[in-house]
Amino acid sequence: MQAERLKILEKAIAGLEPGEFHFPEIYGPGWSELYVGDKVKLGRDFMNLVRKGRFAGVSDTGTKKVGGRVYLKRA
Repeated sequence: MQAERLKILEKAIAGLEPGEFHFPEIYGPGWSELYVGDKVKLGRDFMNLVRKGRFAGVSDTGTKKVGGRVYLKRA
C-alpha cells in the first residue's frame, strides 16, 4: 500500500470513535468507483497490515457483518 494512502488511513482511523468499523468507511472518496478486484486487494492489504500491528489500537475481529470484515478501534 502506498505511503500516501497509509497516511490517509491513519488520519481517518484517528478520527473514529472507539468501536467497530469497516474498511470502506476509512478508505475515503472513490471507494465505490473502484473495480471489485481492486477493492479485494486493498481490503486484504489493510487486513494484513492490521494483523501485523501497523495501526495502533486497531484489531481484526475475525468476523464479517453486512458483507464486510469488521475491525475494532480500541479507546
